[in-house]
Amino acid sequence: MITLASPHSLELEVKKSRFLATAVPLDEGLPAEEALASACSADAHHNCWAWRFADAYRSFDDGEPGGTAGRPILAAIDGAGLDQVLVVVARWFGGVKLGAGGLVRAYGGAAAECLRQAPRRVVEARTRLRVEAGFEQVGMLYTLAARFAAEVMDEEHHSGGVRWELDLPADRAGDLVAALADATRGQARIIDDGH
Repeated sequence: MITLASPHSLELEVKKSRFLATAVPLDEGLPAEEALASACSADAHHNCWAWRFADAYRSFDDGEPGGTAGRPILAAIDGAGLDQVLVVVARWFGGVKLGAGGLVRAYGGAAAECLRQAPRRVVEARTRLRVEAGFEQVGMLYTLAARFAAEVMDEEHHSGGVRWELDLPADRAGDLVAALADATRGQARIIDDGH
């Protein structure tokens, strides 16, 4: 997945209206609503925006005619192949009406150019595994977790042993499962409980 490495802004003028596009990377720790509050311009006539985070997305026209601002901004995000991104395009009206087509081009174009110039980074795809093993295998589990760059997200102790929830790079999950089976002679098992 590709997202932004850092926030980026771009300003342009279209028929005397000033547009300021601000693109912000999102993560699970910073919900889009919080990032939105900091990216809007309080004195702008319109703060139109869109964000995408995996399969979730939203857009908002902020008083512009329906579909002329938020959707073109979202289309710019999708067209750039980005995820976990918020783009706000603020507009200060300059006295010349742009019409529906002009608004679509201005909002979408400002967002697209801002995203084109913004620094990017690749985010490693991750997955979660739930593992159950006996107490005697805990040391081996820690060793294998470290070897496969897995982070222990949750650890539960019960009468028969431990249950772990591991977060790790998706491309290493199969190797970890095979290594667990080998190291524990099949005694550690992956739990499929809908995670």
